[in-house]
Amino acid sequence: MAEFGRQRGKRQEDGGLGSVLDLLLANARLVLGVTGAAVLAIATLAVKRLIDRATSPRDEGDPKAEQKTLEESWQDLALIKAMPKPPKKQRREDLSEPLLSLSRPLVPGETSEPRVCSAPPETPRVESSPLRCLTLQEKLLSHYSSQLAVPKAQVSLALQLARSICTQLQNFLRNKCPELPFGSLFLSGPLLDGLESLTADHIHLMLPVVLDATLWSLIPGEDTVVRNPQYWMIKRTDLEYFPRGCSPWDRFIVGRYLSSNALNETLHKMLVASINWPAIGSLLGTVIHPVVASQELKLEVKHDQVELSITLFPVVELEDKVLLAAPPEGLVENLWLESFYRAEVSKVKELDAGDSGARQHCLCILNGVCKSHPTLHKLSGSPLTHVVLHLSATSSDWAEESLADRFQQVLEELVGYLEKGVLPCYFNHKINLFCELLEDEIDEMGFMLYRAISEPELLLEEK
Repeated sequence: MAEFGRQRGKRQEDGGLGSVLDLLLANARLVLGVTGAAVLAIATLAVKRLIDRATSPRDEGDPKAEQKTLEESWQDLALIKAMPKPPKKQRREDLSEPLLSLSRPLVPGETSEPRVCSAPPETPRVESSPLRCLTLQEKLLSHYSSQLAVPKAQVSLALQLARSICTQLQNFLRNKCPELPFGSLFLSGPLLDGLESLTADHIHLMLPVVLDATLWSLIPGEDTVVRNPQYWMIKRTDLEYFPRGCSPWDRFIVGRYLSSNALNETLHKMLVASINWPAIGSLLGTVIHPVVASQELKLEVKHDQVELSITLFPVVELEDKVLLAAPPEGLVENLWLESFYRAEVSKVKELDAGDSGARQHCLCILNGVCKSHPTLHKLSGSPLTHVVLHLSATSSDWAEESLADRFQQVLEELVGYLEKGVLPCYFNHKINLFCELLEDEIDEMGFMLYRAISEPELLLEEK
C-alpha cells in the first residue's frame, strides 16, 4: 500500500511537471519563435529524461538495465549536442551609423512597403589543407638551414678579427723571441673547413715549432708512460756530438725530451703578462682578454657583432706526424698529441669530390646536434668524422637524396662503437678515440643514441 502511494505520488509529480512543461512549450513559440521553441523543446526533453532516470528506482546488479541506462545517457548527450545554435546578433561595425527606428514617420511619396535589406555576402570557406608530415630528410635540411647555418657576414668578421690578432701575435713573437724559429702562424678549425657550424665563435691558431730533424726524433706512443699510441714524445738526440745549446729549443728540454708543458707555460706567461692586449683591442675595435685560469692558451675576443674564442696550439711536424702541445690532464709531462684533423678534412673532401657526396653536409648536422646536446657534446668533432670515414668504406651512396639514410646509419654505427667502448682511428687502428671517455659517459651516450635510432627527431629538438 505504501509502495502504491509512492508510485501514485510520483505520477502526480510527473503529471504536474508535464503540465508545466506543456504550458511552457505552448507559449515558447509565441515568445521565442520557431527556432527558439525547437531549442527549448529539445533541451526540455533531455532534462525531463534525466529527472525521470534520477527519480525512478534502479535495478541494482542488472547488467541489461545498466547498459540501457548508459545508452540513454549517450542519446541524451547526442540530443543536447544536436540543438541548433541561436543565430548570432549582427554586430554594428560603424558606431556612428544611427539605428533605424521602427516608428519612423513616412516621408511624403514614400511607400509603406517594407524595405528588403540584402544580406552581406558570405565569406567563402577556405578548405584547410591537412598538415603534411615532414620526412626526416626535410627535417634535417630545415634544422640545418634554420639553426646551424652561420651568416656569411658573421663568419667574415670573425675570420678578419682572427687574422688581425694572428698578425699582431706573430710580430710580437718575432720581436720578443727572435732566437726561437717559430713558423708563420695560420688559422685552422671547423669554421674554416665547413665541417661544423653553430656560431662563428671558435678558431684555432696554429704556431709551428720548427725543429732540426737531425737533432730530434719521435718515440712511439706505445713506448710512452701512458701507453697510448696517440701521444708521442720528442727526444733530443746525439747530445754527445751536439750538446745542449745547439738547438734553440734545448731550453724546453726536460729529461732529454722536448716538454710540451714547458713550452706552453712560457707562451702562457707571454699572453697574460707581456702583450698589450688593451692597445691591440682598441686598434681592432674589440676587447681582448687572455684566459688566465685555463691550461690552454686561449684568448676571449668581444666585438659588437661577434664574440670569439681563439685557442693557440704550438704544433710540430716531424716524420710525417702532426703533433700538438696538448698533453693529457694529470702529472704527465713532455707528451705531444698526434692530430689527424688535417688528414680528416682532406679525406672527407676527397671522397665528396669523387662521388658528389653529402658527407660534409651530414657531418655539419651531426656536429651541430652533438655539440649543443648536454649528453653528446664529447662526440662532436673528430669521433664523428672517423665514423663517417669508416662508413664510407662500406656505404657508397652518399648522394644528397640519401642524407637521412646516412644520418641514421651513422647513429647506428655510433651505438655499436659505444657498446664495445672502442672507436678505432681511421688512420691508425691502434688508437681508440673513446679511450678518454668515462664508462658512465659512454652508457649515457649509448642510451641517448639508441633512442634516437627509432626517433631521430629527438636530436633535432631545441635544448
